[in-house]
Amino acid sequence: MAGRQMTNIQSNRIYLIDFARGVAIIAMAIFHFTWDLEFFGFVERGLTATFEWKTFARCIASSFLFLAGLSLILGHDPDIRVRSFVKRLIWLVGAAAIISAATYYAMPGAPIFFGILHSIAAASVIGLFLRKLPAIVLVILAILVFLAPFYLRSEFFDAPLLWWVGLNANIPRSNDYVPLLPWLAPFLIGMATAKFFKAKGLFEQLKNNQRPPSNLFSKVLSFLGRYSLATYLLHQPILLGLVWMAAQIL
Repeated sequence: MAGRQMTNIQSNRIYLIDFARGVAIIAMAIFHFTWDLEFFGFVERGLTATFEWKTFARCIASSFLFLAGLSLILGHDPDIRVRSFVKRLIWLVGAAAIISAATYYAMPGAPIFFGILHSIAAASVIGLFLRKLPAIVLVILAILVFLAPFYLRSEFFDAPLLWWVGLNANIPRSNDYVPLLPWLAPFLIGMATAKFFKAKGLFEQLKNNQRPPSNLFSKVLSFLGRYSLATYLLHQPILLGLVWMAAQIL
């Protein structure tokens, strides 16, 4: 019986999504490793603040949010799996709190008070209430959300308790600032894409025609993507520790 349940769980996974999430994890690790090298003086100061690296970082954040929105529809449409959702949300909020606490201690000048995990957690709650909307409505909402900071910024939102909204006139210092506006947009696009795919039966086709990862490269990426939260929490301390050790030796 347990073996049959395990087979069903495996068959319901879409390996391509795990793989895509794994690619995003590797891209994020590359950015963080470069940031670590800059922090310890191995590369020139300001490298990760250049247009190219900032664009790279924004693409990474967008991909995580897009995949989170996609996964929300896959897992909770049409019916919410309450236990699964609450369990995942608790992990997200807990991980986000750990990162905030650690960065307030280690980098008080630019702590992470609303980073990518905070944003995914908030977007997941909002997305739960929007999951019944048609794909086209979600796309329109995503466009409005993306444009909001360009037209609705106000000093009213400069209060620290409102920084998470993203409409503040002055951008606060943070090593990872991913406010709800405009970053809810890729999450909504992910939801809309999932709805379109479901309507066309594309997810079922993927499930029926997919094969488990066969080579080491795809297995590693799929594994990292499947356990992306744990990888996110562990990779930066490991990379930072390795660069610190190199700095002490050199």
